[in-house]
Parts: sequence; structure tokens; C-alpha cells
Amino acid sequence: MGEKVVTVNRRAHHDYHILDRVEAGIELQGTEVKSLRNGHITLKDGYGDVVNGQIYLVGVHINPYEQGNIYNHDPERKRRLLLHKREITRFSIRVEEKGLTLIPLRVYFKNGIAKVELGLCKGKHTVDKRDTIREREVKREIDRAMKLAPRKEQKQSD
Repeated sequence: MGEKVVTVNRRAHHDYHILDRVEAGIELQGTEVKSLRNGHITLKDGYGDVVNGQIYLVGVHINPYEQGNIYNHDPERKRRLLLHKREITRFSIRVEEKGLTLIPLRVYFKNGIAKVELGLCKGKHTVDKRDTIREREVKREIDRAMKLAPRKEQKQSD
């Protein structure tokens, strides 16, 4: 069946240094799954929060399902993430000690089960963001030059 990506948090790669990643299941209510399958989710303000030995996904907005009527859910509710106890303790210690944050990087279905990829992130400063943009632009220029190079060689050999 494979993997079907629902959404990717592109902003996270721009705003944070991603130090570590982990895959977690999401505890969802009935109509949330249908809404998720339609791609109605926003990761923009989302983060992971450690409460009483559990990690919750906070600030992620899943739109109510259109045909859900009375069975719809609160779009901004906290959703528990399903991780092994070892992973929870490892990430909670690193978050508390070093001032790091858990950020959702992408949401996808793996063999029909909703998963979220969490990243252990450290915020970038403005200088770091400029460096990232500069590196991306240099890479684009190199790629363009590499694309054009074979065409020039063909014209010269003719």
C-alpha cells in the first residue's frame, strides 16, 4: 500500500535546524481521519508538548468533515501521539534540558494508518535563514549551469 503524504511543513525547514526525527501515530477521532484523507490539515502553528509522560500534538488544525454533522470534532484539540515509552523519555529530556522544540514536519498515511513525522528542532536566527536562502540560490545556479552545459557542448561538436 505504501505511503501517501497528506501535508508537509515547509516552513519548519526554513525556521528551524532539524536535529532528530521520529515517526509517531496520531490518536484521532472518527471524522478526523476522513478529513485528513481529504488533506484538510494545517501544521503551521503546531508543536509537540510533553504532559504527564505523554506527547501531545498542539496547535494543529484539522478542519471538520463536511458530512460529519453532530459527530464532528474540535478542530484545534490536543491529539495524543503514539510513541514507545523510550522515545517519549528521550525526547522529553532533550526538550526540557536544551530548550529544543518538537515540530510536526509532515503528516502521511502509512499502510492506511495516520502518522506524523516529528522533528526535534532548534530555532534559526535571521543570519542562519539568510545563509539557507543563499545556499539554495547557489544550488539553483549550479543546477541551471549544469543543464545548459551539455547543450553548449552539442552545438560546438556539430
